This record gives sequence, structure tokens and C-alpha cells, in this order.
Amino acid sequence: MSIGVFDSGIGGLTVLKEIRKVLPNERIYYLGDTARVPYGEKTKELIIGYSKEIVEFLLEKGVNAIVVACNTATALALKELKEIFKVPIIGVIEAGARTAINTTKNRKIGVIGTKATIKSGKYEEEIRHYRIDVEIFQKACPLFVPAVEEGILSGKLVNQIIKTYLDDFKEKIDTLILGCTHYPLLKDAINKLYPDIEIVDPAKETALDLKDILKKEKLLKNDAPNEKVKYYVTDGKEKFKKIGIMFLEENIQKVELIRL
Repeated sequence: MSIGVFDSGIGGLTVLKEIRKVLPNERIYYLGDTARVPYGEKTKELIIGYSKEIVEFLLEKGVNAIVVACNTATALALKELKEIFKVPIIGVIEAGARTAINTTKNRKIGVIGTKATIKSGKYEEEIRHYRIDVEIFQKACPLFVPAVEEGILSGKLVNQIIKTYLDDFKEKIDTLILGCTHYPLLKDAINKLYPDIEIVDPAKETALDLKDILKKEKLLKNDAPNEKVKYYVTDGKEKFKKIGIMFLEENIQKVELIRL
């Protein structure tokens, strides 16, 4: 049994980290499309095309299920991927929306993400699938990703960036969805500035959803503890390893460069 996980780059490692916690016995193939990052600025047609290429690559590795560990690709390509491919494929948006609904007390939810994710309206669509009487505040936060990738996770600069985007949400929302897989690395900084807001990281719930799906499909295995992850990127192996260590809080031994 093996699982494919992909992202436009490095952010999906936050999802990978949670999957490994709940499914330590599964072999995982992770692909970061670092040559074409960021997806948040690309058209829907391009993102669908990129995502299809990646799924085909992962299927060649023999994976039995795939996680789209990218909010933008989930928003713009997941529906098409499910229609084309026969293996179970899940994204990160449904889990985040469901958790936010179960968390909010005042029924006022904030969503932050890339421009493409916010523009897609997929989080709002999923949230309203669970509950109609919810007020939703959305904002694209394009400076969060470069801050994370530069390792700027605390201090005056990152606080100023966070406040620039999120001060509008203050005293409105009680729950905030981190709608980009880079954003969990800023969770502590956001918490300190807005201690009254509950923060939802879809990665944790996505990992649990995956486990449930594998159980239902009878695809779980229990005979190979601590399986290694195979990492692939389309560009920048050394940068991926360096930043990946920050995301995973452990060393990455080997990254393979591939062409799609």
C-alpha cells in the first residue's frame, strides 16, 4: 500500500507531516512541483493540466490513493481529477470547512489563502454545504508564502504582515481557516496576535479523512512500520531539502529531481 501526496511546492509537507502521524506504516511518495510554483497566480486550465501530469506520475509509482496537499489545486482541479482517475483522491478544503463549522460559536468564519484559492470560492461553497447561516470573511495573503519560505516565522516583520491582512477580521470572526499549506508555520505568530480566534489547520483533518477512506477501501497495512518517504521535485533540490527540514522538523535524506 502506498500514498501519493503532491503540492505546488513545499507547503504540502505540513499535510505530509500529519499523514505520517496517523499512518506511520504507509509508504508515501511526495512530489513538489517547485519548477512551476506558485500555483496561486496561475489559470485554472494550467493548474488542471499540471495536476493531471502529477497524478499520472504518482500512479506510475503504484500509489493506491492520492492527497492533493495544495489548496489551490484542490479548489481548481480536484473535481476533474476525481472524474478522470479511478483511485481515491482527496483534497484539503472539505476537511478544513467541516472543522471550522464544528469549531465556530458565533458562526463567523475567516478564510485566508492564495489569490486563486480565495477567488475560486471553494471554501465558501464547502462551508455552506454544511451550514447556510454562516458569515464568511475571506482574504488573500500573498506575502505569507515568501515569509515562510525565507524562514521568517516570528518577529516584528512577520507580525506587521499578519496585522496588515488580519486586523480587518479582529472582533468579527471567532474561527480562522488556514487555507494554504504554508500558513500553519505562522500559526503561533497568528495565535499570539489574535488569542481569541480559533485557528483551523486543514492538514490534521485531511490526514484523518485519508485514514478513514483507506479503512473503508481495506487498503491499510500494518506490517511495515516507519516506512520512508520518497521525495521528488521538479526544480531546486537543495532549497527543498533546506526548507523542508523546517516544515517537517526532521532531516530529509534524499530528494530526486524529475521532469514531468
